[in-house]
Amino acid sequence: MSILTLASSSAIRATLLRNAGVEIQLKPARIDEDGLRESLSAEGATPHDIADALAEHKALRIASRDPQALVLGCDQLLECDGQLFNKPLNPQDARAQLTALRGKTHRLHTAAVLYAQGQPVWRHVSTPRLTMRDFSDAFLESYIAATWDEIRHCVGCYQIEGPGIRLFSKIEGDLFAIQGLPLLELLAILTQRKEIPG
Repeated sequence: MSILTLASSSAIRATLLRNAGVEIQLKPARIDEDGLRESLSAEGATPHDIADALAEHKALRIASRDPQALVLGCDQLLECDGQLFNKPLNPQDARAQLTALRGKTHRLHTAAVLYAQGQPVWRHVSTPRLTMRDFSDAFLESYIAATWDEIRHCVGCYQIEGPGIRLFSKIEGDLFAIQGLPLLELLAILTQRKEIPG
């Protein structure tokens, strides 16, 4: 069984993989995500393609240092009404983001790119759709106060596996992808490639 190198420091992605029985090591890729995102947006790239490109850059950064490694790069973009949202900078930013998303449907573009022998061998982008309910200002304030330490690392300011699920009235798509990883598709390709037992 191969050790999968996750080019990320995401605790949620690491937990999903470990819970699935995949042996991993974490090696966060240091790339200029904001610069790449802005450059690709200026060139007219779609959110789907931007998420895919960012995931590939992360995988490539680690794979170029260790070509023999099996490396997974991931990225997630939130798109609503043509606008891209980033991780919140502070509680005030979280409040502004959640107010903008309230009562609307947004898309999460969750990308994963797998490198083996220094080359990309698989890629996948899932795009779940999530609809936030028209929650009250009082709920919003109490939610941010109670969850800031967790949501500060999350695009969209929520974790559906926690209290963030209460923000929503409807969710369409893969719950694993919402958490940051198209897990079933990844497990399928790892099994097919005999990187994990199947």
